[in-house]
Amino acid sequence: MKREEKQVIIDSLTEQIKSYKHLYVSDISELDAAATQDLRKECFKAGIKLIQVKNTLLRVALDGLENNYEELYGSLAGSSAVMLSETGNAPAKLIKEFRKSHDKPVLKAAFVEECVYVGEDQLDTLVSIKSKEELLGDIILLLQSPMQKLISSLESGKNTIGGVLKTLEDRA
Repeated sequence: MKREEKQVIIDSLTEQIKSYKHLYVSDISELDAAATQDLRKECFKAGIKLIQVKNTLLRVALDGLENNYEELYGSLAGSSAVMLSETGNAPAKLIKEFRKSHDKPVLKAAFVEECVYVGEDQLDTLVSIKSKEELLGDIILLLQSPMQKLISSLESGKNTIGGVLKTLEDRA
């Protein structure tokens, strides 16, 4: 491959990584063509971009970005595929679900919510990470609960006060 061709691939890869918040490096080698096609379909449905890359080109692309990806470099050996996603736990959930019927993909490393996770043993941790939207939903739910109790108390208090006033009016 000529230097110009490599540079085009590196630039394309750099732009794609920039456009997504989360990056997973996985090993999908030894999957047959049908299983690889199934994985690609599942990635498409989940909004995950799956790219088979050469480790050296990926490393050069990561070097050209703002975030510090150095902890991922140790995982860049053997066959590597990059999974890019807007939701931090989506690729982990997809990997876990897909592995129920296949041996691969194997998680090598991930860059999620500005933290690096290295190794297959981090998969359960990554599955349990909540996205920003899920955390905001939890906070809103927590904030709504006391407000709902207050409104309910005020509503019942209104009825009580109304009953007392009605009784006093009837006596007069």
